[in-house]
Amino acid sequence: MRFLLPKLVLASAVMMAGALAAAPAMAEVMVNVPFSFTVNGKVCPAGRYTIEHDATSSLVSLRSVATWSRSFTWVAGPGEPSPYDARVILRFDENGEDHALQSVQFGSMITQRLDGNRQPSEYVPTRVIQGQ
Repeated sequence: MRFLLPKLVLASAVMMAGALAAAPAMAEVMVNVPFSFTVNGKVCPAGRYTIEHDATSSLVSLRSVATWSRSFTWVAGPGEPSPYDARVILRFDENGEDHALQSVQFGSMITQRLDGNRQPSEYVPTRVIQGQ
């Protein structure tokens, strides 16, 4: 009986390591944003951006491919997307030619509203860009 407990613990550890190795902790998707936009008061130029999702910490990062100084990270959680939704989506508020990043969706996880100065009941045209 005393040899059974260490074997059980070892078997559990091996199964857990196998499960962690099978599920990627970090996923990355590329998007092309055809217009400049603002995030947290900073202007980001049009161009290619990577969106990374760290499943172990629920962090979502947006980084400019051309300018690494334009990098943002937020916590994402469950929200409106279906648990089976696999899309990667950037939503922008439009005000004429100006765009402000509203939210980042990575699969079934989504950030809170990033354009804090808008009221949820206030109508603002929205533009959606999906990842590739």
